[in-house]
Amino acid sequence: MSNASNLMNNYARYPLTMIKGSGSRITDENGRVYLDFISGVAVNTLGHAHPALTRAIADQAAELMHCSNLFYTPQQNRLAERLCTLAGLDAAFFCNSGAEANEGAIKLARKFFFDRGSSRRSVISAFGSFHGRLLSTLTATGQEKVKVGFDPLPPGFLHVDLNDLAALEAAIDNQTAAVLLEPLQGEGGVNLANPDYLQAVRALCDRYGILLILDEVQTGIGRTGTMFAFEHAGIRPDILTLAKGLGGGMPIGALLARAEVAASFGPGTHGSTFGGNPMACVAALTVLDEIEKHHLLAHVGLQSARLIDGLEQLAQRYPQILEVRGQGLLLGLACNIEVAPLIAACRNAGLLLLSAGPNVLRILPPLNVRPDEIDEALTILDRTFSEL
Repeated sequence: MSNASNLMNNYARYPLTMIKGSGSRITDENGRVYLDFISGVAVNTLGHAHPALTRAIADQAAELMHCSNLFYTPQQNRLAERLCTLAGLDAAFFCNSGAEANEGAIKLARKFFFDRGSSRRSVISAFGSFHGRLLSTLTATGQEKVKVGFDPLPPGFLHVDLNDLAALEAAIDNQTAAVLLEPLQGEGGVNLANPDYLQAVRALCDRYGILLILDEVQTGIGRTGTMFAFEHAGIRPDILTLAKGLGGGMPIGALLARAEVAASFGPGTHGSTFGGNPMACVAALTVLDEIEKHHLLAHVGLQSARLIDGLEQLAQRYPQILEVRGQGLLLGLACNIEVAPLIAACRNAGLLLLSAGPNVLRILPPLNVRPDEIDEALTILDRTFSEL
């Protein structure tokens, strides 16, 4: 392995150094090729080195990489229009990551009520959630393990159980500004927010006059088989956050909101030096183009059904598997054992997977994964469980 002694040790890295990729495959420095069902943690929407994406990035880099948000650029204008049309929202702000998008969403919700002379500032989120590693998004995250050592944490955040409407309503008071939820928790265990629950939360927010923020950093841009996961519930948030798969590998985050809410971000209220630069926006536009051109939403539905069917068959054969969870190509195997040894064994067999907590195996192939690659992954999983 190449020398990594000057890197901070804040990642539990796999003992591999990656040098190149193509499609659903990635190659390490020793020339070994792996089937990549991590996809950069749901980032590599089109797999590795997708020709249309690499060409678009290269062409834009030769023209204009960055010019600051002191100016308009046609790429940012087009991406804002495209995303707002797809999401049914009105205005976009661009940043560089999901944590930044969620930070912006929290700030926007608070500023919205400030502008109306209201003291509402608190945000309710769910246990098991993950919203980022900035201090505000860390506090909004419903997992205590990520907060250790970073106190004092900012006030104004509460947590309730996912899918428990009574608990959510009981937590709402005259200080509540917003409810912040992931339609499908990725990091927290691949836990699905039930469609009827999301519908009831939308109605609850309307009744109490508070905002609904949906964090689709991991679920957005086709990952669940619709462009946005909220479509499965037939609702629309007041604020939507995106990142990960939006740029297909280029760092970009987005915050979308309806017009009345977005108006609270006037000049000087929020910003990002690199956010929405022309190269990142071109990458995102290309991802959206390829999803549409190659009917990848329908493809995700087909490959998800193939993968779920195979995983369900494994669950019938191996008592270590308790449940198949998730939606689209964000799936999890809940197990009665720790999954770290399974991940290591699959890696040794040429399949890259990751966890979602100690007992859940998370599966995130690129959206354009082929059926034979699904079958190959299932074969490796079958062999791995049989050798336990």
